Amino acid sequence: MGLAGMEVPIMGSDSVNWVELFVSPSSSTSTSPPFAPLTVEDYSSSCSIIQHHHDSPTYLMWRIHKTLPHSLELLQLSSSSSTNAGFPSVGLRFTFPDALSPFASVCVSQNQITLYVLTISGLAYLLKLTNNISTYNVSNSTFPPDHLFQFDIRRTHSNHGPITSVAATAGCLVAGFNDGSVCCFQLGTILDHTAPGFVHELRDDSGMGRLWGFMSRGRIVGPVQDLVIYEVHGKQFLFVLHSDGILRVWDSTSHSRIFSHSMSIPELAGATFKRLWVGQVENDASVIPLAILYGETSEVSLEMIYVYGLRYSFGDRTILLLEPSVQNILLDEGGCIDVKLTSNKIWILKDNGLVFHNLLLTTVNVEEAQCYALQEEFVADQLFQSSEHSSDDLLWITHSIFSSGKDHIVPFVSSIFLRRLLCPGIHHNMSLRATLLDYNRHWSDSEFQSLTADGLKKEILSLIEHEMSTENSSVFYRWKNFCTRYYHNWRKNNAPCGLFVDSSSGAIGLIRKNSFSLFRCVEDIERLISGSSDELGDLVSSGLDLFDDDLDCEILLEVFRCVISISQQLGKTASAIFYESLVSAPVISSEEILPCVSKILVTGYSSSAAMLHISDIGADIAWEKKMADHKNLRKFSIDMLVSLHALCKRADTWGIVLNVIENFLKFIVPRKIIHDLDAGTPSSINAFTLVQATSQISQVMFETAMDILLFLTYLVNISGQIHMCHNDISRIQLEMVPMIEEIVSEWLIIHFFATTPSQPAAIEDFSLQLSSLQIDSNMGKRSWNEKLGKCHFTLAFILLLNMQSLPGGHTLFSSRCLPNPHDISNSIQDFTSWIIWGKSGERSSFLSHSRELALILLRHGQYDAAEYLLTMVEAHLRKEKTSQSIQDSDSQWCILHHLLGCCFLAQAQYASHGMMKEKKVNEAVCCFFRASSGKGASQALQSLSHKAGFEHLNFTGCISDAAWRLHYYQWAMQIFEQHNISEGAYQFALAALEQVDEALSPNGENSGGDPLSESTATTKGRLWANVFKFTLDLNYYYDAYCAIITNPDEESKYICLRRFIIVLYERGAMKILCGGQLPFIGLNDKVEQELARKAERSDILAKPNLYKLLYTFEMHRHNWRRAAGYMYLYSARLRCEATLKDYQNTALVLQERLNGLSAAINALHLVHPAYAWIDPLPEGNSLHNEHYPHKKARKVEEQAVSNDVQSQRRQSYIDIEKLENEFVLTSAEYFLSMANVKWTFTEIHNVSTDLVDLLVQKSLYDMAFTVLLRFYKGSRLKKELERIFCAMSLKCCPNKVDSSCVRDDLRTHGLLLTSSKNEMAVHVSQDVCPATQQFKRNTQWETLELYLVKYRGFHAKLPVIVAETLLSMDPQIELPIWLVQMFKDNRRERTWGMTGQESNPSSLFRLYVDYGRYTEATNLLLDCIESLASARPVDIINRKRPFAVWFPYTTIERLWCQLEESISSGHMVDHCEKLKKLLHEALLRHLQLLRVDSDDVPSAVH
Repeated sequence: MGLAGMEVPIMGSDSVNWVELFVSPSSSTSTSPPFAPLTVEDYSSSCSIIQHHHDSPTYLMWRIHKTLPHSLELLQLSSSSSTNAGFPSVGLRFTFPDALSPFASVCVSQNQITLYVLTISGLAYLLKLTNNISTYNVSNSTFPPDHLFQFDIRRTHSNHGPITSVAATAGCLVAGFNDGSVCCFQLGTILDHTAPGFVHELRDDSGMGRLWGFMSRGRIVGPVQDLVIYEVHGKQFLFVLHSDGILRVWDSTSHSRIFSHSMSIPELAGATFKRLWVGQVENDASVIPLAILYGETSEVSLEMIYVYGLRYSFGDRTILLLEPSVQNILLDEGGCIDVKLTSNKIWILKDNGLVFHNLLLTTVNVEEAQCYALQEEFVADQLFQSSEHSSDDLLWITHSIFSSGKDHIVPFVSSIFLRRLLCPGIHHNMSLRATLLDYNRHWSDSEFQSLTADGLKKEILSLIEHEMSTENSSVFYRWKNFCTRYYHNWRKNNAPCGLFVDSSSGAIGLIRKNSFSLFRCVEDIERLISGSSDELGDLVSSGLDLFDDDLDCEILLEVFRCVISISQQLGKTASAIFYESLVSAPVISSEEILPCVSKILVTGYSSSAAMLHISDIGADIAWEKKMADHKNLRKFSIDMLVSLHALCKRADTWGIVLNVIENFLKFIVPRKIIHDLDAGTPSSINAFTLVQATSQISQVMFETAMDILLFLTYLVNISGQIHMCHNDISRIQLEMVPMIEEIVSEWLIIHFFATTPSQPAAIEDFSLQLSSLQIDSNMGKRSWNEKLGKCHFTLAFILLLNMQSLPGGHTLFSSRCLPNPHDISNSIQDFTSWIIWGKSGERSSFLSHSRELALILLRHGQYDAAEYLLTMVEAHLRKEKTSQSIQDSDSQWCILHHLLGCCFLAQAQYASHGMMKEKKVNEAVCCFFRASSGKGASQALQSLSHKAGFEHLNFTGCISDAAWRLHYYQWAMQIFEQHNISEGAYQFALAALEQVDEALSPNGENSGGDPLSESTATTKGRLWANVFKFTLDLNYYYDAYCAIITNPDEESKYICLRRFIIVLYERGAMKILCGGQLPFIGLNDKVEQELARKAERSDILAKPNLYKLLYTFEMHRHNWRRAAGYMYLYSARLRCEATLKDYQNTALVLQERLNGLSAAINALHLVHPAYAWIDPLPEGNSLHNEHYPHKKARKVEEQAVSNDVQSQRRQSYIDIEKLENEFVLTSAEYFLSMANVKWTFTEIHNVSTDLVDLLVQKSLYDMAFTVLLRFYKGSRLKKELERIFCAMSLKCCPNKVDSSCVRDDLRTHGLLLTSSKNEMAVHVSQDVCPATQQFKRNTQWETLELYLVKYRGFHAKLPVIVAETLLSMDPQIELPIWLVQMFKDNRRERTWGMTGQESNPSSLFRLYVDYGRYTEATNLLLDCIESLASARPVDIINRKRPFAVWFPYTTIERLWCQLEESISSGHMVDHCEKLKKLLHEALLRHLQLLRVDSDDVPSAVH
């Protein structure tokens, strides 16, 4: 059986979105046994509807799946070119209440579609649809009841038994029953089921038969087996085949029988009658072809189809006669699925293929059958499922090739499987989803449909990697198992279920379970390489016209037998490895693979593959496998040597063999066809068909060329064994191998375009965002963008739809019908010719049309494909020196690299940040530099115009090379800038600068004039400004500043400087200005000016703060006064804006003011005291305030430096003292704000006592004392100190002050102001929080003690004030020991008694007496007297000095009197008596001691 054609799947037909429509249940629905045949297989059918003569035909297809018996799918297919969506993306799925019988009929009348459906319960449905089913776009809705008609056949005709067959036409439904009767129901014509004429039962009514009931049915016939309604020349007939072989034909109009005949065949006695088909009749024919399928018999175990001819004549009466000739067709293998019949042809769809016969109804002879191969075989072959060892061959060859780099095996093998799984024709949405579901990968419909080809790759790879991690198996066996599951699901979900033949166009279609296909004619080369040796001989004798000499044909046959032997030895995997090495990442080059594969043919697989056998299948089985492989290799080697020697003997020399091979190579070169410029645009479905068919042919051609290349390499390797001379070896290596490599490259490009999915549209594309939001009304463009990236939308489809001219003489593009097999084959030649040779087909170097192809790809965002195409062309052009091809000029080389640069640039734009983006940018830069340096580059690149998708070069005229490069570099710089790639723009800006002097030189050779009309300085200024911009974008701050100072244009320089400062500020990189890295060559003042201007216009609290930067900038220049001035200005702005804007975080603002004042003070301390001042704020400045007196500046004459300084200081100025005053007041404001007290000052010279009171009230004692010591002197200071300590003492009295105030934590701060009585220093803690860690003693007594010790040096009477305050508040209070000790420690040196400073024992004694503390007073006096009496011997001499001892005798006397008064009043008599006695005794001893000392004085004098 010869191969006549191949199945061509229509890409996208597996991705239909079904709109679910529910048919409302009928009240008559019952659960009784089935009344009609069940759906046990998948059924489908189709019809062609010709609308208007200007419109394309519309094809309606329906399917009923056995897995969905309640549903019917309806799909409307049109080959119209009005849409670019390809196969219909939406279909209707009707869901009925009951399971459906395997019958449906679709009719069209009056622009309306009528659908007849029958359920197994006998309920017939009529659904009226609009002419365009795409209008039903609401899924999960109910079909409109007013367009739905029902009729229950069981209810009215159950007496006939179950329905066995059904047929329908517009307005009529015909049912055949088990009792052999046939009824016609006018369903759709008569709405009332009870009306007369609604039902017609076909009877053998004639003459007297009407009078006799038993005569009315005629003779008994078997059950109805099949029904066919057929129309011939306007007459409608009903063909009825009964199970007993009786064939009857009825006139549908008169309901009369016009033919009856028994179709039983004696040779097939006992055979069952299964199906009846009636063929189409041509207008000039008078014979109706019939085909009947006979079942198996006891003698014949196979099904048979008998073809009959039924001659008809129309006159007064219709006469049908059966032709005597009968043709029988034996179905060898596979069950019959469907049959289509015409007057001279019959197509039989079987499980294993489509069989085609030419019919000659006048004879009994049937021509030899021809077969159309189905896709099952191709899918199995591509997924290594065709034989047991095909997938193992891939593993072993891969391990042999990558023996030294095993890390590359896993990604290489994975890439092969992924590429084949997602290849159009193999990839099937439902099958892949079912396979992933087997691995527990679940998606919703929308999620799975949204996955692009790249998304599917990632999901499958992650699944394989997960399986490898969970199971101890190699990646190869994971892929093998995955492909096995996928192939099983593919066959299950994509089984053939119907055949379609369009008699008007000759198109042949296959309806599968979930896809649709067409058939094409097989190419001559496919017959040559796929047939056996006998078929090859027949082919040479009948078709392949290559040679005039029969000997050459025989030699070619022998060559192909050797080529096929090599291919069988390596299996189907060698070409897959070759292809992957050519299209994938360069893990290994194809030039390395060819010798490795050739070596396998000589020596077998490597040792690594043998070790793989041991690890996977065990040592014993591996050993047996090794022996079998070795035996097979020996047999192959011997057979090849015998065949090659016989081949050489037949040809006499190897030179003749090589001549034959070289002539054959011309046959597999893509043909050149001159294209018609007036041809039409391709229709979408035809275009998809063409692309898929092209992929099949290109793969065959690629594999054929690779097999021949491998054969020639094998000849060279064993040249010594076959006696091949050196000249023949050289001819192979230098002439034939480059020729074959060029052929391989051409078919590789075609196959790459036909099978590689397009690249998804970049998400950054604004037009795509508009289309996704449906703002753009261009539906075609939106549909285009939705298809990009899908597996079925390949690069070839983009090229095909962009062809402006297509070949004339063929109907694929211009025809609105589906193409027939010959049209598809012819269009493949046209399309491949256009890809390789272009429109004209003129001979030029390899892939001269690649420039136009690359431009199309670039315009549509297919940058990866454009890169691959141009890179392949570049690699091939590098090899052309050793081939026979004519080399292109340097201008073509420039165009190639220019386009490559555009491609790399676009890839870099959409690449993620990282190494890949950097790599693409570098490659783009290199390509543009190469393009500019070639000979004739300016003229060549001008021809590209705007086709590359970028700005036109816009450069004409005959100019020097330097001027050309200057302009081209600026163009490249602008292109990189438009793509926001500053790295490339920076390099081309520098390159352009190198060309300026030569290009714009007055002595140059610019005969065309200066294209820029600019001077050299202007051009350089502009380019340096661009260099500055790009380096700034790249964060090359040093280079950016260098570009500023190098710029010869002063105006541009200052603009760049201003921009430089702004950008540094925005990026937080201002430190670079102050780090000493930048050479401020003459720009110091400008930098400062720009910084100051920016600071004035910036938010005062913005970070980084420009005033601080100016402070750092001036400090780095040792300009201390300016630094202090900027920090004071910062503080002043903070004060002003805090008042105006009412900042929420007042404490933060105050802290910043303190920092600014502190920095200003520190800066002025670095200046000589004579210059330690800063200029005040200008009078017109908004920050000017009344804190400082202002005087107008005086004009002074030039004089000595000292006089000048004094003159300046007489003006209004701000010195350290004033700054410190403001610092102190600001600190007070800050601490009060921390205590939630809002206070501010208006002047810094006079401070109100209210501030001190507030600070003391909030326990901010440090700050209070600091303010006092800063602004108060002399008696006023002492007075205020007394007030503070009085207040502090009151807080220590629990009876008078709230305990919460007494125990309140101290809000202290490290602001310590006294180093001595006469000197004061200001120390500021960096911590703005309450410094409780500085003082761990947090009670009021401890606080009082601490500050009293610290500040009593300023006022000696402070202990007296504290004690008196305490006693005045509570006379009975017990004074703390530390306070009493202060009185005792304040005695003067070398004195005894109660002498001392203001806070002496005498003062304390007086207080005790005044407040009735007689006991404490007596004890204090006794203590002082005893201390005097107990002096050390060394101190006695000092005690005897005059006036060395003093006691407050008056106060003692008062104490004595007070004790006597208490005794006399009877108050504490005993206690007072005791105190009086102690006092009396102590005074006696004291007076006695004084007498002794007095007596010793005269003695000491003498």
